[in-house]
Amino acid sequence: MAERRPFSVTRLPGFTAIAIITFALLYAPIATLVAFSFNGSESIAIWGGFSWRWYAIAWQNTAVQEATVRSLVIAASAAAIAGTVATLAALGTTRTRPFRGQTLIYVLVNQPLMVPEIVTAVALLIFFSGIKLATGYAGLGYLILAHSAFCVPFAYLPIRARLEGMDLSLETAACDLYADRFQTFRHVTLPLMAPGIVAGVMLAFIISLDDVVITEFVKSAGQDTLPTYMLGQLRRAVTPEVNAISTALLALTVLLLTVFFLLTRKRD
Repeated sequence: MAERRPFSVTRLPGFTAIAIITFALLYAPIATLVAFSFNGSESIAIWGGFSWRWYAIAWQNTAVQEATVRSLVIAASAAAIAGTVATLAALGTTRTRPFRGQTLIYVLVNQPLMVPEIVTAVALLIFFSGIKLATGYAGLGYLILAHSAFCVPFAYLPIRARLEGMDLSLETAACDLYADRFQTFRHVTLPLMAPGIVAGVMLAFIISLDDVVITEFVKSAGQDTLPTYMLGQLRRAVTPEVNAISTALLALTVLLLTVFFLLTRKRD
């Protein structure tokens, strides 16, 4: 009797063709964007020869420089805050005995993922508008807090998944060797969950760096981030400078993903 081979979706008819078409549809627009960022012409659709012209223009653009620095500051701050809150929330929902309301906490933490982003943006606008009127403060703090609140679930999910996949026997062994809770957390739990924390902070950073909707609603005058600056440029005059900025942002994202992937794999 012939031995049955395990089912594999890769052996289905047309799988290869469908996979190729899918990847082409996903990456062809990105490849086109990158290619036309080197367009020497002022048109975004007509090729005028290879040139670094628009990268030089974007590099010398003061507004782009300010928006880039502002975006990085907001994203780094929001990622740090979201990573800290997400780590505490993950510990509180995985390293305790089951309790009443645990599922509700999980739902509340992940609430920004379950409602349209525009709803979160309007809610934050109303909330921060009252604070602005009461305090008179209109700095970047509102954007940092808004991005942090939105990024918490993105950081929470990989951290929680890491904790749930960890072997509890190592922490139990540390307790048996007379380590207190803080020592166990510092020397056993934290090093083991570090890859999850790195992945969560990285994801929060990228989400914050790319956000447009919440930023548009919460920001004050003169607080454009790189995505909102690009949106404003598209409303006025579309030039390959936007392609160059988009390609640079894409390169930064890929670089961060690669670095964090290598760090996470090394830790594992």
